[in-house]
Parts: sequence; C-alpha cells; structure tokens
Amino acid sequence: MHHGAAPGPVGGPLDTSSPAPIVDLTAPVVHYGSVTASPSAPAESTAPWASTSVEAYLRRLEHERGLSAHTVVAYRRDLEQFVRFCDRLGLTAFDQVNRRVVRRFLAQLDSRGYARRSVARKASSIRAFFTDLAKRGELGSNPVEGLQTPKRPKTLPKAIPASALGPMLDAVTGDEPIDVRDRAILEVLYATGVRVSEVAAIRVSEVGRDDFLRVRGKGNKERAVPLTGPARRALDRYLREARPRLAVGTTGGALWVGARGGALDARGIRRVVKRRLGTFPHALRHSFATHLLEGGADLRAVQELLGHVELATTQLYTSVTRQHLKATYERTHPRG
Repeated sequence: MHHGAAPGPVGGPLDTSSPAPIVDLTAPVVHYGSVTASPSAPAESTAPWASTSVEAYLRRLEHERGLSAHTVVAYRRDLEQFVRFCDRLGLTAFDQVNRRVVRRFLAQLDSRGYARRSVARKASSIRAFFTDLAKRGELGSNPVEGLQTPKRPKTLPKAIPASALGPMLDAVTGDEPIDVRDRAILEVLYATGVRVSEVAAIRVSEVGRDDFLRVRGKGNKERAVPLTGPARRALDRYLREARPRLAVGTTGGALWVGARGGALDARGIRRVVKRRLGTFPHALRHSFATHLLEGGADLRAVQELLGHVELATTQLYTSVTRQHLKATYERTHPRG
C-alpha cells in the first residue's frame, strides 16, 4: 500500500504537502544481500533498489576502513531502517532522496520517542553513507550536505572507584580453569583499558615477554599497552595452567578459550564481566582512564593508551576527575 505523495522525477522535488507516512520503525530489520531477511518482513520491504549500494558500502567499512563487526552491524541497522522509510515514501533510488526526506525521517524518530543519542547516531550513519556515495560519483549531489543533525549528548563516563574495584577483582578466586581465565580477563581489561573487541581479538602470539600487550584498535591500528603487576601475573598463570586445559585441537591461536574449547568472543567476555563484577567491560575502560588521570597521568599519554584518535574524546574524563577533586575538597577542607 502506498502512503503519502509519490516522488517527482529523479532529482525533482518531493511533494511534502502531506504529513510524513507513519512507518513502523520497530519492524524486523531486513538484511540485504548475503544475510537472510526476517521471515515476518513483508516482501516489498526488501528494497532491491538499495541493496547493491548498501552492501558495497558496508563491505568498504569492514575491509577498507577496518571497522569492527559490531560497528558495521550498527551501520547496517541504521541504513536499513532509513531505506524502509524511503521505500514507504515510494522512492526507488538514492538520487531521489533530498534533505527534506532525511529531516522527515529524523523527525519521525524523535516523535516515536527515540533517545537523542540514537537519533544522532542514525543521522551520522546516513550522512556518512551519502557522503561516500557522492564522493564516488554515484550521486549528482549530496542530499545531506549542510544538513543540521542532532548532536550527541555528552554523557560523562561512569567509573568504578579504585577503592571498590580492587577488592572486586581480588574476590575472583579459584583454581578451576574458568576461574583462572576470568581473573586474567578482568585484570587485563582494567590494567590496559582496551576495548572488549580488542581484548577478544588478541592472539597468543601477540602476548610478548616485554611487559607490553599489542592490540589492534579502530581502523586496524596497532598499539602497545603496558602489562605489568597483577595483570601480567594473572595472564601468565592463565597461559601456564588454564588455557592448556581449556584448549582443544581446533582452538587455534585465540588467547581466550571458552569452556567448550572454542575462541571466546566479545559477547562471551561481556558475559564474564557481567557475571563476575555485575557491570560491563567499558566500565573497566572508563575506570582505567579515570584512575590514571586522578593519579596525575598526562592527558596525551592516556589518549595514546586508550587508542583515541581525537584528544577531545579523552578530555571527557577530565570532567570526571574534576568532579572527584571537588568532592574530595568539599569532604576534607575545613571550609570546603
């Protein structure tokens, strides 16, 4: 069924005199190309006119830009949702999309109660996609050029106080292979501040004897982070005592091994952190950065350790440390 006014000729103006069609933005996501569409999705929602461009773009994100599978999935979800919206408007090509269409899509997200952060992320995905198409000459003009999109709200990272985190880690004890493995995972996450995707991708061959751990971050960029003290001892014990008992003939070179002998992926590591500490891996990353800055570490050094491209991303943590200093001052100064 066709909702709303039909688009004009390719490149022509879209009739926007009628309100935007109500599109079910929570409908099952349709996956193009090699991924099977949801059986409950209507046939017309597969939007074959968009498939080639979307799939080619996602492949470039993965293979040329080196984005993680998790990030590529997020781009896919955002673009497929936008394509469904365009499909319901009657559009049949990306060069029929104009700024007004994108605005209507974002406005409908907002009216449906999507969080500001989610709307901003979807707008960013759409902007990046159309900018890529325009640069490659697949569009005559970029419909999102100059488009004002929602800004992501700046939320301060939540860190676990150092006085609490130490005892939480020390409480993970036991001599069973899984216990030894879990303690090593938690110690490495906190001691290095690496992302969960980075720690999951580490190979045994990348664990050197020089007190550094080599990880590959966003954009496939390699960096070395110090690995000393409790984390080094926990990892050495895991490699010496636990991994040989968990690994099987088909395990391969993955550092972290699951109970059945397969490689432990990022999802499995998230489960370990949730079960053992009641939180998420990123909380350990936030704690790593916050505790370093509270101890007087240089902001640039923390940026390098975290693998941040922009210093502004790391500077978010300075707000947290300022709050810590203010609270300490008010608690301890006689006239605070």
